[in-house]
Amino acid sequence: MSHTTRTSWIARTARNKALTGLGAAVALVTLSACSGTDTTTDKGADASASKPAKSSSAPAADAGKAKSAIKGSGTFQVGSDVQPGLYRSTGNKADDNCYWERAKDSKGEADSIIDNDNAVGSTYVAIAATDKIFKTEGCKGWELVDPKATGTPKAEISGKAGMLKVGVDIAPGTYKSAGSTEDGSGCYWERTKDASGSIETIIANENPEGQAVVTIAAGDGFFKTADCQDWKKG
Repeated sequence: MSHTTRTSWIARTARNKALTGLGAAVALVTLSACSGTDTTTDKGADASASKPAKSSSAPAADAGKAKSAIKGSGTFQVGSDVQPGLYRSTGNKADDNCYWERAKDSKGEADSIIDNDNAVGSTYVAIAATDKIFKTEGCKGWELVDPKATGTPKAEISGKAGMLKVGVDIAPGTYKSAGSTEDGSGCYWERTKDASGSIETIIANENPEGQAVVTIAAGDGFFKTADCQDWKKG
């Protein structure tokens, strides 16, 4: 019997709710693989989606005018500063410490956080109309995208690409990677239903040892990859 710890984007533990400003842990998710089956459990005690270093970038949203794009870091009220919808950020590097957070209020407490994540490469987030706050720090900027948009999905992608939309950025199918990169902290992949950031939307994930193979279904929403060697569709 083998066990694989479910890791998050940068911190390599689980996506969690981190106490803003302190990085204190309030939740942990682990992934267990037993006889080839992955399961997720939550409510542990270690932090992963830690708040990045303070950024000097200026907020992009003007007061009283909801934007469909966000440039720079800041805390934005959903509906008045930023429109709800599906957003994409690209070109984020590991040392940028890109961090986003959806919150149910502006109290700044750990319990206010709906979901959060650290991101490298491309990433998506779905801001719901019921969200009250969207916070972003260290990211390259966000643009509203049409959730029904089509593209020219690739059959070969970088293992450090980040978060990709299935059917738009990456084609469904079975992919193979040689495993972790030499300069990374361990290959991680994730299939997920949507871009809410909720752990409940994870379909499957893994920290593979050695060569990795994953089948991305046409019904999957997104595919995440970090610190893996390139993926090629078989």
